Amino acid sequence: MSEQKESPKVKKDDAAPAAAAGAEGVIKKVKKGKKNVSTGNVYVLSTFNNTIVTITDQMGNAIAWSTAGAKGFRGSRKNTPFAAQVAAEDAGRKAAENGMRSVQVFVNGPGAGRESALRALASVGLRVTYIEDVTPIPHNGCRPPKRRRV
Repeated sequence: MSEQKESPKVKKDDAAPAAAAGAEGVIKKVKKGKKNVSTGNVYVLSTFNNTIVTITDQMGNAIAWSTAGAKGFRGSRKNTPFAAQVAAEDAGRKAAENGMRSVQVFVNGPGAGRESALRALASVGLRVTYIEDVTPIPHNGCRPPKRRRV
């Protein structure tokens, strides 16, 4: 019986050095270098609940992004123009650190933060060369329901 009790102890002892060796071989995170992109696109998605600002290079690879929710706004304060301004400033600052100077802006959605996000991008120092509203608009809408029979 004493042998059965010892065998689990031996297994635990074997596992301890393996865990210690794993702790020594810690995976080091490689610091990402700056992208150094001079021109790019800014996509502002402004909904009734939030504002999302994404800054990409010309190929569409994201360089920086920010949202009103990520900047600490909660609930109904997320859809305010001020929240959109703060989110756009944050994303613009991150992009400027990566060397971005001029941007094309694509605005999407019916929210309150559309214009204030644009002004914030300009205030950060990004040169806005082009603005387009890409909000999808239904041309003829959905097919109406069939006529009611009584």
